[in-house]
Amino acid sequence: MPANLPPQYHEAEENFRLAKTIPEKVAALEEMLAVMPKHKGTDHLRAKLRTRIAKLSEASEKRLATKRASTVIPREGAAQVAVIGLPNSGKSQLVATITNASPPVADYPFTTHSATPGMMEFEDIKIQLIDTPPLAPQAIDFWLPPLLRRADALLIMVDLTDAPQAQMEAIIKQLADMRIIVGGGAKEDSEYISWHKKALIIGNKLDLDNAQNSYTALNNKYGKQLPLIAISAKQGTGLEELKLKLYQLLDIIRVYTKAPGKKPVFTDPVVLPRGSTLEDAAAGVHKDFRRKLKYARLWGSGKHDGIMVKRDHIMQDGDIIELHL
Repeated sequence: MPANLPPQYHEAEENFRLAKTIPEKVAALEEMLAVMPKHKGTDHLRAKLRTRIAKLSEASEKRLATKRASTVIPREGAAQVAVIGLPNSGKSQLVATITNASPPVADYPFTTHSATPGMMEFEDIKIQLIDTPPLAPQAIDFWLPPLLRRADALLIMVDLTDAPQAQMEAIIKQLADMRIIVGGGAKEDSEYISWHKKALIIGNKLDLDNAQNSYTALNNKYGKQLPLIAISAKQGTGLEELKLKLYQLLDIIRVYTKAPGKKPVFTDPVVLPRGSTLEDAAAGVHKDFRRKLKYARLWGSGKHDGIMVKRDHIMQDGDIIELHL
């Protein structure tokens, strides 16, 4: 079966040929993979592209061990979350307020030109937030779509004082152009690969006039598709609730460990996707523990404290395990 590659594929292929850096090459290959039609005629080419991406990514990790480019941001903490929005929505203000990062913050648009990571603390874990350039069609850099596709979730910032529903429509359209889908109401083209992303809508500037009414209208339109929250990044309103909502959005759990005869360690939990098993938790402590694990004693979600559980036991947030190898 012929591949029948679209013009967008050949354009991305030309970008790959002209690319001078590994991040540029990886971005071009991911674009080729994304626009490629999904049928048997492209299976071999799709596998070949994935292999090239893997090899380039491995080479990138080695070459960038001491110097990281803003376009290739290694995942740190419990999750990597990209903060997106239109110009002047308050993204940088939020990231600067709730993380250790210092992105440029100003009252005029387009102050962010690169990706800036920062670590947000939530209780006993850290979540990586990435401040990104504003979503303006004429100013989207080649590396932004791959960065958003790799993220575990998206925080979508809208300005409650400036037609927030129209902002959401524009953002959803631009994400769709990148083949990124958020919310249950989005349409997917079955011919091409798409990335489904968890997302939280943040209505910013709640402290300004008429913002609450705008948020109510926004919630009425999008509340059934995506979770929402209203905040003021400048005044600090709603930021603790935002952290909790983001943690809930990621759908992850924390599992703690203890050695026999000792107290649990609550400073460095194993973070896992919800639905993970004891076997997954053991591997999270050390890769060899998955193979060596015999059983564990459990405090938390068991019927009794210290109950013995097997590899397939489903872990819950806050569980404490004592591994026996």
